[in-house]
Formats: sequence, structure tokens, C-alpha cells
Amino acid sequence: MATPLENNHHAPGDPVIPTINWGGLRALYVKEVRRFFKVQLQTVWAPAFSALLLLMVFSLAFGRGGMTVMGFPFATFAAPGLIMMAMLQNSFANASFSLLVGKMQGTIIDYLMPPLSHGELLAALAGAAVTRAVLVGIVVWMAMLLWPGGAVFATHPWAVIWFGLSGASMLAFLGVMTSIWAEKFDHNATITNFVVQPLSLLSGTFYSIEGLHGAFRAISHANPFFYVISGFRYGFLGQADSPVMTGASVLLVANIVLGTICYVMLRTGYKLKN
Repeated sequence: MATPLENNHHAPGDPVIPTINWGGLRALYVKEVRRFFKVQLQTVWAPAFSALLLLMVFSLAFGRGGMTVMGFPFATFAAPGLIMMAMLQNSFANASFSLLVGKMQGTIIDYLMPPLSHGELLAALAGAAVTRAVLVGIVVWMAMLLWPGGAVFATHPWAVIWFGLSGASMLAFLGVMTSIWAEKFDHNATITNFVVQPLSLLSGTFYSIEGLHGAFRAISHANPFFYVISGFRYGFLGQADSPVMTGASVLLVANIVLGTICYVMLRTGYKLKN
């Protein structure tokens, strides 16, 4: 009678999954999506409500008297930036949560023990974060339709897709890095409060950098979030604060660098296998 080993034709030590573990990758991705979707009122719908409130407040404060920015009513100018800003913040929030909670609750082994390569683990975590960002972006866009001037529609769909996904991926990688590095929620909150939120607010969401003085304009160009917002706005309004292809290239390089750092951190077990 043949043994299970003979039936499977695998000798001890031979890889059973020689290429990509699609089943495991899909299972972890679905798990991460279900995790945030169980509390969708907080993770998807609340960001849309907050973005709409921001649009209302800033429109009432700066949009009176027919004020325009780059030739557009203030609400129209700000709407794409608010959509992208919500996507960035929620992509980071999702990616920076999983491994940190696992370390704090002692369940990190659930991520490290399954037969997933480091690249597959990273792809599942980042993919779920980008999924949340896309859902938030769609819901925020729908919320903007409720405010006069906030209704914007894509004129360059490729730019909306490229900058939306590239920006969400960049923050997903940053979130994974934070989740690996952080040892408690205070560490996570530090990156959120002193890195993600300031860079989001200073990205040109509510103003055009053309109105800034030279030094502040140069600082804005050093902010990767600026290229995300500017390119995403171009996708809707057809105008940008910087060359669109330059911004697309900056984001491509940023994602390659951040993704590589995440992969190395996972592969070395930095703060995960202590």
C-alpha cells in the first residue's frame, strides 16, 4: 500500500509550493479585508463624513466671494485633494495595525508561521490597505457630491488610477514599516501625528504652492505627498502644481524603495522574531 509521501511524490525537504502560494496569499488578504470591513462604519464611512466636514468648513472660510484657486472654485479645487488625503491616511492606518496588534497580543506567530514567503506576506498586508483606501476614496467622492462645487469627475482616468494606487501603496508600505518597528500604540500614533498628518495637510490639498515663497515652495517639492495630491487633482481637473510625469516617477521610485525596505525588514525578522 502506497504511503501519503509516495502518493504526493514529495521527498522530505522538497518544496510543496514551488512558486507563489496563491491560496495562502488570498486567505491572508481576505482576512485583512474582513478585519476592517467588520467595523466599516469607522473604517470606511467615518472618513467620508470627516472629509465632507473639512470641505464644508474650508469652503465657508475661504470660498466666499467667489474665491478661485488655479481658476477653479475653492470647493472644486479642494475636493480631489480631500479624497486623496483620506485615502492616504486610511491606507496607513490599516497597514500599521496588523503586525503591531499581533506583537502586542502575542498572535504574531499567526502571520509568521503559515507557508507564505516574505513577499506574499507583504503583498497581502499592503493589498488590504490599498483596498481600504480605494473604498474610502469612492465613498468620499460620493460624499463630495452632496456639497455645491464638490462634485468632480475624472478627466484623465489614468492619472486618477495611477496616483490613487501609487499613493495608497506608498502609505501602505510606510504603514507596514511602522507596524514592524512600533512596539506599542504610542509609537504608531507618533508616526501618524508627526509624519502622516502634517505631510498630508502640507501637501497642497487646500492651496496651490504657486502662491508660496521660494523656500516654502522648495520644501513642498520635497514632500512626496505633494506629488500624490497634485497628480490626483490633475486626473480630475486637468491641472497640476508640478509636471505630472515627474510626480509619477517620484512615486514609482518611492514605492520601490519603501517596498524593498519592508521586504528586508520582514526577511530579517526585525522586531518580529525576538
